[in-house]
Amino acid sequence: MIPIHARTLALWDGVRASYWFLPSLMTVAAGILSFVLIGVDARVGPDWIAEVPFLFGNRPDGARSVLSTIAGSMIGVAGVTFSITIASVVYASGQYGPRLLTNFMDDRGNQITLGTFIATFLYCLLVLRTIRSAGDGDGLEFVPHIAILVGLGLAVASVGVLIYFIHHVPESIHVSNLIAGVGHDLGEKIGVLFPERVGEGATTREAERDDDALTEVPAGFYSDAVRIAADGDGYISGLDAEALLTLATENDLLVRIRHRPGDFVAAGDTLCLAWPPDRVSDEAAAGIRTAFAWGRQRSARQDVRFLVNELVEIAARALSPGVNDPFTAISCLDWLGAALKDLSDRDFPSAQRYDSAGQLRVVAYPTTFEDFVGGVFGQLRPYLAADRNAALHALKTLGEVAGRVTDDSRRAALRHQADAIYEGAQKALVLEADRASVRQRHHEVIRLLSGRLDYETATAQTDWIGGTA
Repeated sequence: MIPIHARTLALWDGVRASYWFLPSLMTVAAGILSFVLIGVDARVGPDWIAEVPFLFGNRPDGARSVLSTIAGSMIGVAGVTFSITIASVVYASGQYGPRLLTNFMDDRGNQITLGTFIATFLYCLLVLRTIRSAGDGDGLEFVPHIAILVGLGLAVASVGVLIYFIHHVPESIHVSNLIAGVGHDLGEKIGVLFPERVGEGATTREAERDDDALTEVPAGFYSDAVRIAADGDGYISGLDAEALLTLATENDLLVRIRHRPGDFVAAGDTLCLAWPPDRVSDEAAAGIRTAFAWGRQRSARQDVRFLVNELVEIAARALSPGVNDPFTAISCLDWLGAALKDLSDRDFPSAQRYDSAGQLRVVAYPTTFEDFVGGVFGQLRPYLAADRNAALHALKTLGEVAGRVTDDSRRAALRHQADAIYEGAQKALVLEADRASVRQRHHEVIRLLSGRLDYETATAQTDWIGGTA
């Protein structure tokens, strides 16, 4: 059986993040509601409204006027709303980075706002066509009072949505909210690092104790294995790891993954190596290939690095000479630091995935703590080094992460980045006083990382780490 789970999820993510899907659902629901209420009105009749003291019946001309006014207003407001949305998207993507366009496309507030106005417009239009005067055609007058009252209710709700939208747009493009939104998404995705845990595998810490753990493949694997090539171009947006493990188990294969979500592949690039070659049937190869999904742009569903890169891009733009906004970069470092603290004591999944019988089936390409540290500070280093405030805050972040880390290899990765930031700042900063501040901060961070200074002692002796109270 060929798995379609990964590509189905990738398609669903694209549809769900579009501006047309939710408004279309709301519009269809409004159309169905109009037909239902018109049927109810036809069955109940118009006499009931006279028995409700706070309601007043409409004559056909008045009903047409009310619904026409609501429909015309809604389609006009919808056009203005769409224009405002596009203007805010253009501003934010130009100011903070084009990758953030995905965040605006996925904004439920904008989708619901547009859907509310379009749905109200269509509802009123469909109800309007059923109103008949006594002099029309068959001579029977029909005014759907219930449907008109619901239309008025939708108009009132639309006014509330418009007020919300006016508040939501400036709030959504505020840089602090943008950064916090990406930071929250990053925190939620930390638990689903790629590759996802498939089968029963050792953690990376357990694997590090065994020198042969990452080379647990048969002799001749790389020379004899069959290349499973990509059948399209684009960024890998998802991998159905469970389906891949099932395929490998059913066909008695060992599969070595060569790419992970976020990587760009061209048609013909090797996605996987499958061994032994005599068991790699065309159906198995097609199933393995279909376990990967890709598209024109990166997705955050399984690619945590994408969210890291979004924050890094905002920080890099803020530290560029044309913007020169170190405090925005500092906000990004705070959220990136929170993610690294969360990662600091986690056991990452190992490269090996085993079936229920303990047989090695999949060798993955896992992300490590060192990858995350390098992805944050390695990419930002040229910008951090040239700004005194940002360099000091980056060292502060490294020091706070050091307070959570107990693993020597992870401490070594933090120290490498601290040394690199220090060396870059000593070359890039002009004033000796600035270089001295960075030098002193770097010295204290190294003491933390080397164990010569306890974290709690450092927080008690200094005001740059662990709070300022």
